[in-house]
Formats: sequence, structure tokens, C-alpha cells
Amino acid sequence: MNAGRNPQGMRALGETIAKLTRPMFGRRGFAGGAIIAEWPAIVGESLANHSAPERISYPPGGTTEGTLRLRIARGGLATELQHLEPVLIERINGYFGYRAVGRLQFVHGPLPGRSSPKPPSARPLTPEQEKELADYLVGVEDPKLRHVLERLGRSIIGRTTPDETG
Repeated sequence: MNAGRNPQGMRALGETIAKLTRPMFGRRGFAGGAIIAEWPAIVGESLANHSAPERISYPPGGTTEGTLRLRIARGGLATELQHLEPVLIERINGYFGYRAVGRLQFVHGPLPGRSSPKPPSARPLTPEQEKELADYLVGVEDPKLRHVLERLGRSIIGRTTPDETG
């Protein structure tokens, strides 16, 4: 009897999927695609929601100390991840049990298969907030600049609760 088959001739789903995905993941340096499938378990849900592994590049003839290319949704996250790079590499390598990754490379852009987060919508301003905004803009004489500053003010004030504008 073959491993992965039961007496009725059925195969384990994991065995079939691995055979189908190996060529695709292999081109990107992902042996079996485990790092993609297990990314949330490796780095945590929070980080996985804002990043995705794209490929691993190894030195010629090597299978260790590769460069993992990560796509990140927010530019500010790159700075945080640079500081966390040693910890992330340790977690990735600990997951696989060998030094698969030696460094990280960050690429900014939308994450595949995920929609971009919508900006929060501004709520209507209270009469007090309308007056306060108008008071701030009294000295602005250029109508175009005044309009732009008013829109910016509405956007900023409208995202906070009335108690926060105090």
C-alpha cells in the first residue's frame, strides 16, 4: 500500500496540493510553499496582515542564508521591520529548523489578494467645531489655500471624537 493512500485509493489532500504547488513555489525559492501558508504562525497575525513573503533568493549553489523578499503594505512598517529584522530572521529560521534566511529585503506595495484599507470617513462637525475651524482660517486670504485648509481641517477634526478635540 502506498503512503498517503487509504484502502479505497484516495490520497491525502496535502500530498496532492504539494505536488501541484511545488513547481510554482519552487520558482520563487519557496520549497513546498510552507513559508507562505504558515506566515501568520511564523510572524504573528498582526504582522502577517500587513506583509507577505514574495520570494527567497539563495547565493549560487546554496540553500541557506537566503534573502527573503517581503512585500509590505505600509511604508512606515519598513522602518519597524528593519529594527525587528534579527528577531524575524530568528523566528523564520526557528520555524524551519535551519538558517534558511540570512537577511530581509522590503518592497512597498499592495498585498496580493487583499483589498486596500479604506481611509476612515470623516463625521460631520459640531457647530462648535465649525466655528473653531472658521476662526483658524480667518487670516487666510487666498481662496484656494483657504479651501484646501478647510478640507484638511474637516478631515482631521472629523476623524476624532468631539471629546478628543477639547
